[in-house]
Amino acid sequence: MKVFLTGGTGFIGLPLARRLRARGWTITALVRQPDSQPARALLKMGARCVVGDITERQSMRQAMAGAEIVIHNAGWYELGIPRKAHKLMYATNVTGTDNVLSLALELRIPRTVYVSSTLYYGDTGPVARDESYQRQKPYTCYYEQTKAEAHQLGLQYAQRGLPLILVCPANVLGANDHSVWGYFVRLYLNRLQPPFAWAADTINTGVHVNDAAEGIALAAEKGRPGETYILAGDPMRTRDILALWMTKPGGAKTHFYLPTWLAAPLFWALEPLQRRLGLPAFISRETALAGDMHMFFSSAKAQAELGWRYRQAREMWENILDRELELLVQRRKNDIAYRLNPLEMDI
Repeated sequence: MKVFLTGGTGFIGLPLARRLRARGWTITALVRQPDSQPARALLKMGARCVVGDITERQSMRQAMAGAEIVIHNAGWYELGIPRKAHKLMYATNVTGTDNVLSLALELRIPRTVYVSSTLYYGDTGPVARDESYQRQKPYTCYYEQTKAEAHQLGLQYAQRGLPLILVCPANVLGANDHSVWGYFVRLYLNRLQPPFAWAADTINTGVHVNDAAEGIALAAEKGRPGETYILAGDPMRTRDILALWMTKPGGAKTHFYLPTWLAAPLFWALEPLQRRLGLPAFISRETALAGDMHMFFSSAKAQAELGWRYRQAREMWENILDRELELLVQRRKNDIAYRLNPLEMDI
């Protein structure tokens, strides 16, 4: 199979590329910086890298032409971005998706996969939900809004005849993670975690990045066009996740939980300080609100139709924590940004 891949240099993209190559498929990966370490990792796998950007539709045309499968995985994930960055996030997540899918339709690509998110569905409440669920609550952050709008675009292209498969991973987790969860793990392991948290009983069904990558590859291989597949793991409450972290050496134990109405303005006040320190505002108003959302999903459909499997939550978190402790040894600088930001390395 000849695959045209966007987002191949990202947190999900590199494990995904490995799984595509393990199937013997050839990859043409769209990259913005061909000399970057992740781009070089793709080249080592045997992928061909072409320079382009999903926000520039014509930059993809030649590389996409002739592909048997397009996998659109590119996007910008971040919570707590300033309002002035909304335009760029929209251009990346919504306009970029429109560009990829419209070009795939024009070029008559036989099979296209869009990597969406369970954020399309929003807060589930404390009940497991599947692909039939309809959003019940408003957006809590701008990233959620852009991913929901991009997913809706995907549904529209499927109605127009694009052979499209939508894949919705839940919270994708792993070592060296750039997500909010990744930053809080490193905050704890660096002994910087305060003795409180929030949203103690929120339910999450996170999935390890390697399992998410395999699920996307399976959807490309076996998924039915026009269908959506949720990739979600075991349900765990926030308090149980933190209790698991605290079996490892780290910062203060969590002794109490703030109400979200108090955490939101407190975190909002900390956003400028984090940016001045060279960090994303991972402790933000949006983080507080998003953390209060139940994200309780069932992956029964992906398991039944694709043969997808995932590691259990305890095993996943043990793997992440142990690997982050190994990476902590490499973080020798006292600079807080260096100790908390992901390391530049082959994922």
